[in-house]
Amino acid sequence: MPATDRSALNISALADMCLGYLAENPEELLGFMQHAGLTPDALRAAIGSDRLQHGLIDYFASNEPILLALCANSGITPEQFMRVWYRLNRVE
Repeated sequence: MPATDRSALNISALADMCLGYLAENPEELLGFMQHAGLTPDALRAAIGSDRLQHGLIDYFASNEPILLALCANSGITPEQFMRVWYRLNRVE
């Protein structure tokens, strides 16, 4: 994704990055599943849902080591990630 596209990172794309990172790091995937109370079947069924997307983004936002690893591996900045998180969590 070109840098200009990353400045407008959307929720779905960011959640996909999070899920991809977890898929490549089974120990982190297990931690997420335990945190979210998901079985493998429940995780598969939830893929693409708003609830899972928001849960993935919240999980990474609250776990700085994997947030930084995701950003380094994906070529995005923590600030770009947190802007998406903020859009999900702002109170109006």
